[in-house]
Amino acid sequence: MKLVIAEKPSVAQTIAKVIGATEKKDGYLEGNGYVVSWCVGHLVELATPEQYDARYEKWKYEDLPIFPKEWQYRVSAGTKKQFKVLQELMKRADVSSFVCATDAGREGELIFRLVYHQAGCKKPFERLWISSMEDEAIKEGFANLKPGTEYDALYEAALCRERADWIVGMNATRLFSTLYGQTLNVGRVMTPTLAMLVMREAEISGFKPEPFYSVSISVAGITATGERMNEKKDAETLLEAVEKEKKALVSKLSVVEKKEKAPVLYDLTGLQRDANRMLGFTAQQTLDYTQSLYEKKLCTYPRTDSRFLTEDMEGMLPRLVEKMKEKFGFHGHIVVNPKQVINNKKVSDHHAIIPTMLVNDAVFAELSSGEQKVLSLITARLLAAVGEPAVNRETSIEFLCAGHTFTAKSKQTVKLGWREIWEWILGKKTTQEDKEEEENAAKYVDVISEGKSFPVQNPELKEGKTTPKKHFTEDTLLSAMEHAGAEEMPEDAERKGIGTSATRAATIEKLVRIGFVERKGDKKTKYLIPTHKGTALVTVMPEQIQSPLMTADWEEKLLQIERKEYPADEFMGGIEEMVNDLVKTYKVIED
Repeated sequence: MKLVIAEKPSVAQTIAKVIGATEKKDGYLEGNGYVVSWCVGHLVELATPEQYDARYEKWKYEDLPIFPKEWQYRVSAGTKKQFKVLQELMKRADVSSFVCATDAGREGELIFRLVYHQAGCKKPFERLWISSMEDEAIKEGFANLKPGTEYDALYEAALCRERADWIVGMNATRLFSTLYGQTLNVGRVMTPTLAMLVMREAEISGFKPEPFYSVSISVAGITATGERMNEKKDAETLLEAVEKEKKALVSKLSVVEKKEKAPVLYDLTGLQRDANRMLGFTAQQTLDYTQSLYEKKLCTYPRTDSRFLTEDMEGMLPRLVEKMKEKFGFHGHIVVNPKQVINNKKVSDHHAIIPTMLVNDAVFAELSSGEQKVLSLITARLLAAVGEPAVNRETSIEFLCAGHTFTAKSKQTVKLGWREIWEWILGKKTTQEDKEEEENAAKYVDVISEGKSFPVQNPELKEGKTTPKKHFTEDTLLSAMEHAGAEEMPEDAERKGIGTSATRAATIEKLVRIGFVERKGDKKTKYLIPTHKGTALVTVMPEQIQSPLMTADWEEKLLQIERKEYPADEFMGGIEEMVNDLVKTYKVIED
């Protein structure tokens, strides 16, 4: 008898159905030589400092730093019943081995291993590693189970991440809270993210708009603009000169057709960014909707940081594309270019997020509105990613008048290419500015030729003001998190930035939940604004804690630990050394 342990009940039920474990019991299912049960997220968690020593119940500076010699764990208060079920199943005499079927990633590995060790189990186990909850994917996964020992390095990296976060979080939170006489929550990923928000708001509030001026002219119905000027009198002088000149020479005419490559497939961060920008969803909402679609077998594993597929998937792509076309009622032709989305070297644990064949039979009315929209995004991205390039005609004209150059530019779509299916599924939002540019573009070359002079009409002085950077939205913050510290990281570093695709949404939600950040704005656009409490925390944080470079460096080293390229002991030693220096050398910032 094999005991299969999944990460949550819904996944366990899906697996149980496929492998024939259909007899329902209290906390598990059984049948066909299998027992299938589940965790409920993290059943086992790190002990708090006071569980190591009662003196840590009171936060005192002199007790810092806290470095456990032997790490202790406890069963979460709300999950003791399910842990007991798993522990008893593990001890059953007829259960000879296990299958770890938690989510195939760093955190999923940690969830299973902590339960396994907390239960004091020594029985052998294998690993189920799948990227789809489709029946065939589950069957294939069980036919190709891997020895659990092959994932020891992944577990080691997960332990390092969890314990290092504990060391930094517990020590830094107690350090700053005791020094400043108030609770100041500090986190290795959370604090640098908050710092980016605070710094952006400081830039905005400290910004002083400056006026600028330009002169525009109309030539043969085309509006062209001169260079920006800082002094109004200079612009007024130019306006007078243009009014006297009355003619403009076409000094340069350039018409170029440029190809716009199809977009890459979605990783989780890319999907969250588009869902925020286009649909107004928070990063957490998008993850929740995508996780639900995954469990309903309608898309592949969501917590991925890859934007490509593997070579063995190439053969199924034309059929999947055809099925998705049918489902969304698109009758146009899509030339499938699989090589655009295939790259084994850029797929680590999981490939990009794509819809499954089962979408073709899905009843959309049975899905929530959010699930429908996210599934449409994922499908549109797949069909676009394998499509032909879009082709745009870009026209640039320079007019010479009164010794100054005036420029007009336009862009006209010549061939929709991949955009045709994208706009079919998601719709096209065209602004009045876009329409005018399209209309103007067509007539540029018809009426204008290089070396010709034309009368100048409607010369006009225009005044504007410089504007500050915009407040962060979840879209732009996710991008900033993804690329934070990238300029200091090695060129060949595969993962840069703060956190991972799987953790960024939770970081943003935690900042909001504990009152460091609030969402402001209308239904269409929500901005993330640091609160006074959040700003005050960052003000007293030393650079090493609030810098994205530290956490970006961590992510790179954790990846190296997964690959057995960097020793875990060296990583943890570096963390303890950094925290010890922080505790011993930090000086209170006076008001």
